[in-house]
Amino acid sequence: MNQTLDTLDIGEMGYVESIETEGSIRRRFLDIGLTPGCKVTCVLMSPSKNPIAYLIRGAIIAIRKEDARCIVIKKVEA
Repeated sequence: MNQTLDTLDIGEMGYVESIETEGSIRRRFLDIGLTPGCKVTCVLMSPSKNPIAYLIRGAIIAIRKEDARCIVIKKVEA
């Protein structure tokens, strides 16, 4: 089932299918290693659920909810 990155709850993981944005934010995602096939795990949420912290290639990266909506993932069911 395909979803966007912002739909993951803490402890859930998925694999990046595509990045549906352009420009500098797309470049930034690619620079941190957020590429198709990359495994992403939701690890922390702020009280307002914006931003959300994800484990990406061994680093914890905070991504704003509106930017996370541009990343299509395939959620891994437990």
